[in-house]
Amino acid sequence: MKLSLFNGSARKDGNTAILIKQALRELEREGIETELVQLAGAQIHGCIACSECFETRDQCCVVTDDAVNEYIAKMLHADGIILGSPTYFADITPELKALIDRAGMVARANGDMFQRKVGAAVVTMRRAGAIHAFDSINHFFFVGQMIVPGSSYWNIGIGHAIGEAENDAEGMATMTTLGKNMAWLLKKLQRVIAGTHARRSNRKHGSRSYHLRHAIRLYEDHCGVDS
Repeated sequence: MKLSLFNGSARKDGNTAILIKQALRELEREGIETELVQLAGAQIHGCIACSECFETRDQCCVVTDDAVNEYIAKMLHADGIILGSPTYFADITPELKALIDRAGMVARANGDMFQRKVGAAVVTMRRAGAIHAFDSINHFFFVGQMIVPGSSYWNIGIGHAIGEAENDAEGMATMTTLGKNMAWLLKKLQRVIAGTHARRSNRKHGSRSYHLRHAIRLYEDHCGVDS
């Protein structure tokens, strides 16, 4: 199992990264492979509303002069996604919003290709506005038919200067619980998927066995053979 984590902050290793990494540690402790992508310094364009992704349906955005298609591929091949952002005027950063808009449109154009993946939002704030930012990220998960685990509180931490989030004991504890709950959910879903595949395989092979036995009986009846 693999989880892709995206830090949408302009600070590469700031407070948002601190919170994300707290959840990441719990996930890795549970044996989940993780990859952290930091959007700091990335030039990410917003959606240009061309709708070409609905024509190509190739799981890619037609805008290719930035790293968004690389990020979309990471999301697609992961079992779960964490998106993190500091609070900018009661919302998320423009880089993360651009990624959400373009990844979301590509996903919808390709049959909601992120559906049933596990998704979680992580938000930092100085004073207020984080709930709106938190909702903005969760809208991406819910409209894409993803599964969102809860934690012991909303996934929010408080900090302004770099490193201050570590002093938010409740925020850090919330991230720890989030990591544990995400790992639990990923493992549960993996077992459900494995069980579904096993049942389908058993039904398939069982059906073949039935048809084989039926064919043998027809042959025996036709040839007068006693079984």
